[in-house]
Amino acid sequence: MVKDKHLDYFLLAIITILMLFGIVVLASVSSAYSFRKFDNTYYYLKHQILFGLLPGLFFGFLAFKTKLSFLKKSSPLLLLGTLILMVMVFLPGIGMKSGDSARWINLRIFTFQPSELLKLVSIIYFATWLESRVKKEEKPLKRKIFSFDRTFISFSMIIGIIALLLFFQSNISTLGVIAITAFLMYFSMDTPVFHSVAIILLGSGALMVLIKLAAYRVRRLAVFLNPDLDPMGMGYQLKQALFAIGSGGITGVGLGMSAQKSGFLPQTISDSIFAVFAEEAGFVGAIFLIVLFLLFAFLGFRVAKRSQDDFSRLAALGITFWIIIQAFVNIGAMIGLLPLTGIPLPFIGYGGSALALELIGMGILLNISKNSQT
Repeated sequence: MVKDKHLDYFLLAIITILMLFGIVVLASVSSAYSFRKFDNTYYYLKHQILFGLLPGLFFGFLAFKTKLSFLKKSSPLLLLGTLILMVMVFLPGIGMKSGDSARWINLRIFTFQPSELLKLVSIIYFATWLESRVKKEEKPLKRKIFSFDRTFISFSMIIGIIALLLFFQSNISTLGVIAITAFLMYFSMDTPVFHSVAIILLGSGALMVLIKLAAYRVRRLAVFLNPDLDPMGMGYQLKQALFAIGSGGITGVGLGMSAQKSGFLPQTISDSIFAVFAEEAGFVGAIFLIVLFLLFAFLGFRVAKRSQDDFSRLAALGITFWIIIQAFVNIGAMIGLLPLTGIPLPFIGYGGSALALELIGMGILLNISKNSQT
């Protein structure tokens, strides 16, 4: 029996809590830094709301209302347009650099990071592409048949193009998120085991080359293994993050009362925001946030399981993997389980482009859930 389409209110509630939680945490963590830099306690909070939350809610609602068939048909054009934007960051007068990295497009009123868009667009594209590459036999048993050249080789070439653009942007962390998400989507289609083994070997080899091509990546890995190798450089951020988390104790020092955010811990509103939050909200607050992400993962995978077609299932899996991978890597880096990568904490860390695209992804996930017949 086909049930009426309905909104997944539990999933919507978790997304809403994460979204509002992020605004509250950013308001608390960014106030001191914002005042020091702009003489305005709420500068970063206002920027996040105006250029992240509000456009994210608007376009997320449009994504929720858009037919999934339209998204599927549009995915090649979306990917092409996003890759063009990725190239535009290198154009004088349009692209904008921060340090040695060219990752932003300057739209005068605000800046935009195309690599954040690429995370979501690549998920929609790979969901469409993988579905189209599968041949299904109905008799005697349903089974999936994969052509090596139409799946493995083509998949590797697409990832290679994306990797090349992100390499020249010095954005290896984003490449890692996209590549791992795409691989998990590929693996979830019951592709032959030797495909997965080959992808893992190729990926591992590429990672080793990327590490050797840049001295700072070798140093980052070495400092992860032994923070005392660079106690006032890369090791400093990890030590201060651990000190902040430890200082929070069980219940924290109180929202807005962090000492580490007052110039001791680098990148407090972006990469290190979890450490400052753990200091202010303590072990209880940190666990609460982690549980929210785990609940989101459970509900996202449930949407994928209930989906009736490969595109919807893969898109739901991809969006869920994307958010959870970023959360796991960011929190793991702050507690010393993983090297520092610069990957933001979804919904919580500062970044208008990131928050807007995450909310659009949530609109698509809710759309898939609504259209899943159970």
